[in-house]
Amino acid sequence: MNVKEMFDLKGKVAIVTGGARGIGKFIAVGLAEAGANVVIASRKLANCEKAAEELAGLGVKTLAVKCDMGSEEDLANLVDATMKEFGTIDILVNNAGITWGAPTLEFPLDKWDKIFAVNVRGVWILSQKIANIMKDKGGGKIINISSIFGSRGSIEEGHPAVAYNSSKAAIEVLTKNLAVKLARHKIHVNAIAPGFFRTDMMEYIFKPEMKGILDIMIGQIPLNTYGVEEHIKGLALFLASPASDFVTGAIVPVDGGLGAM
Repeated sequence: MNVKEMFDLKGKVAIVTGGARGIGKFIAVGLAEAGANVVIASRKLANCEKAAEELAGLGVKTLAVKCDMGSEEDLANLVDATMKEFGTIDILVNNAGITWGAPTLEFPLDKWDKIFAVNVRGVWILSQKIANIMKDKGGGKIINISSIFGSRGSIEEGHPAVAYNSSKAAIEVLTKNLAVKLARHKIHVNAIAPGFFRTDMMEYIFKPEMKGILDIMIGQIPLNTYGVEEHIKGLALFLASPASDFVTGAIVPVDGGLGAM
C-alpha cells in the first residue's frame, strides 16, 4: 500500500459529533477532503445542515442530524439515521462536549452532572452502539477528542472548570480501556488532546481589547502560536485511515508543546 492509499478514505462513512463548528468542523473537513462521506451531528440542526452543505461541495455525500449527546433517544436516532442513509459506519469522531465555569468550592452539582452526561456518558453510549456495528463489519476507527486539561490541573483564576477537566480525564481512560477491549475486533480507539485553537467559539480572545490576555496565552506555548484547522485535520485523518492500523490507545496532544512543559 503506497502512502496515498494509506490516507485514502474514499467510500468510508464518518460520524463527527459537534461537527458543525470549531475543531469538529476542522476534522469533518479533513475527512471529507480525503474522500469520506460525513455525517454532521450537533444540537442545532440548522448549523449541521449548513456545514453538511459546505462539505458536499467537496464531492462527498453528507447527512445532517440533530443530536444532543445527553439524550439517549437522539444518540439512537443518530445511529439509525446514518445506517439508513449509508448502511455502515467506519469512523466515529466523538468531538461534541460542553463546559461550565464556576469556582471549585461553589461548583453546582447539576452542572457537574450535565457535563458528565454529555462529555462522558454520551460518548460511551454512542461508542458502544457504533462499536457493535464495527465489530460485525470487521473493524473501524473511533477518535475521541480530549483536551490538554484531560491530564493536568488548571489554575482557578484562568480556568475554573473542574468538571470539564475531570470529564476529559475520564475520556482518556475510556479511550485506553476501549482500545484494549476492542482490539480483538480490529476497532482502533485513540484520542486527540487539543490545546489553544482559534475557533469561532474562541474568537473573542482575538478582539483588540483582549490583546494582553492573548499575548499571555500564546507566550506560554513553546511554538508561540495557536492552533488552526491545518494543525488538527491531518492528525485526525491519520487516526481515521489505514495509516494508523498499528496505533490504538494513544492520547495525542496537539498543543504547540504546552503539555511538554
